[in-house]
Amino acid sequence: MAARGKYDRSVVHAILDECLVAHLAVALPDGPRVMPTTFARVDEVVYVHGSVANRTFREASGAAVCLEVTILDGLVLARSAFHHSMNFRSVVVYGTATAVTDPTERRLALDAIVERAAPGRAAAARPPTESELRSTLVLSIPLIEVSAKVRTGGPIDDEEDLSWPIWAGVIPLHLESGEPLTF
Repeated sequence: MAARGKYDRSVVHAILDECLVAHLAVALPDGPRVMPTTFARVDEVVYVHGSVANRTFREASGAAVCLEVTILDGLVLARSAFHHSMNFRSVVVYGTATAVTDPTERRLALDAIVERAAPGRAAAARPPTESELRSTLVLSIPLIEVSAKVRTGGPIDDEEDLSWPIWAGVIPLHLESGEPLTF
């Protein structure tokens, strides 16, 4: 579905800035691995973080990777099961992941990741200790080879199915925050 492809940076940035979870894929010698992770976009770079003990993240450093995000906006129910679909916005980034070793850039990346989840939280929370920083691997992936895919609208029924006696339409889906729970 090439028509769904979007290459405009504003579309790519908007999707990356709204989505909260990314999947980082890397090909390891014993097979491919995919890891869900939090992330943040800062200008034309995406930062992800994970434990230095995590093999996928360690081996992703310096390797070709694929990062993918998807926002599901609705279930599209057609009159034919064959034409059921989903409304979505997604971004795929291909590139080389690089371990971030500069302390200033690492702090910027980690703060940006925290801010994505809860604006204002990075300044309010206790900063990471040196031990915590040593146990955290931060990877940067430049937004060089990147594209978005977007599907909107209702079902695309075949003409002969339009009279089929079943509802067709879109069930909208939204990510919604609940009431905070104190622990």
